[in-house]
Amino acid sequence: MADPTLSPGGRCLLDRRRFLGGMAGGLGGIALGALLAEGRLLAGDLASEHPPGIPHHPPRAKRVVQIFCTGALSQLDTWDWKPELEKRHGQPLPGVDKLVTFQGENGNLARSPWAFRPRGESGKMVSDLLPHLAELADEMCFVHSLTSKTNTHGPGEMFLSTGFTTEGFPSLGAWASYALGAETSDLPAYVAIPDPRGVPQQGPANWAAGFLPAIHQGTAFNADKPIPHLARPAGLSEGDDRAARDFLKVLNDDHLARYPGDADLSARIASYELAARMQLRAPEVSDLSGEGPATRELYGLDDANPLTAAFGRNCLLARRLLERGVRFVTLYNGAFAMGEGALNWDGHRRIKSDYDRHGPILDRPAAALLRDLKSRGLLDDTLVLWTTEFGRMPTFQKGAEGRDHNPSGFTAWMAGAGVKRAFSFGATDEFGHRAVENVVDVHDFHATILHLLGLDHTRLVYYHNGAQRRLTDVHGRVIRDVLA
Repeated sequence: MADPTLSPGGRCLLDRRRFLGGMAGGLGGIALGALLAEGRLLAGDLASEHPPGIPHHPPRAKRVVQIFCTGALSQLDTWDWKPELEKRHGQPLPGVDKLVTFQGENGNLARSPWAFRPRGESGKMVSDLLPHLAELADEMCFVHSLTSKTNTHGPGEMFLSTGFTTEGFPSLGAWASYALGAETSDLPAYVAIPDPRGVPQQGPANWAAGFLPAIHQGTAFNADKPIPHLARPAGLSEGDDRAARDFLKVLNDDHLARYPGDADLSARIASYELAARMQLRAPEVSDLSGEGPATRELYGLDDANPLTAAFGRNCLLARRLLERGVRFVTLYNGAFAMGEGALNWDGHRRIKSDYDRHGPILDRPAAALLRDLKSRGLLDDTLVLWTTEFGRMPTFQKGAEGRDHNPSGFTAWMAGAGVKRAFSFGATDEFGHRAVENVVDVHDFHATILHLLGLDHTRLVYYHNGAQRRLTDVHGRVIRDVLA
């Protein structure tokens, strides 16, 4: 049969009606493609390969708790023992003349003010700064060769939290929520617990959803401050409250039907519905009064230092959230304040007195959380992370008794599900200045965490502004040597 769009001589006879019809269809296809991409439905996106909540491969960890020490806790005064640093205390750093770092010129090499001792059966050398955590060295898998892209606290927090040094990108916990959701419908998938002293330097940007649907943003609360505006107003009965919520759902569903594909609207509705369900569950989770005397003693809830007791309550809250189905919890230790080292680990001037003040606040409660998870069998499928935004120098700053910022080599550790126990990966040089063995960066660290959650970091993507975005950007490789 002859083609009606061609003349006998083979020339195209596409008329105006056919042209406009084809053009409309093409534009419709483009629009549909954009809508499908925003809705996570295009091939190559997570949802097209795996429905939400289903991992890419069998996970080793079902949930994560991250302890984030803000201010850059020195690896050289905690986990990374350097005998050569002790031997050459007071001498210039070899190979460097008038070394200038973040705050200016550096002085000579400075050994740690705290003694290092062998711990556990492994004999891992850990300092006396954190004696309770040091006792658990056999549970830990150390990564001693981390590097960062920045030596500034705010961007450093962002890089550790989101994989990017600028704000506007989803946090690690938000990606986990987006990919896997929660194991419960009446608590958030992702909870951020700020330090009792305040929030980190970049504040809520550390637990933001970025361009992901807003429902995946971390819900911030702690043991001493209940979630605001959650309780039913006085004078409103439970029945009336339920009826009002049912009617509101009808209105919301109708409104959403008129604006399909509006992710912000969907997230806002889902957030309010979650808040309604949390009215009963959240107060129960935050109520620590039912915990026995042994648990109170373990976490230091009655410690003479009110900050230790408050951080202990936050650590206990984290355990209660995890065992009730929350997917990802970030515990912050340290808060932003003007005045270096005042409320966090930014030990520029007086590292000994600052760290002696901060150490007990972190040590006993964090060790208690690890012990408690293990005693309850939760450590078998919970990944515990200890992190800080970058490291510190092996020298003291010139004219001071503290260490400047150092993104060239620092330490993090993991424990629990899927990682080796009593294991150290990578190394810094003999002074702890630069990573020199099995060097990795934060993208690799993130890729490894996602892998343990059953997620391929190259396939966990979200279409935004014309690009398939991911936590690890275009970088990252799984650190397979640390996997059990």
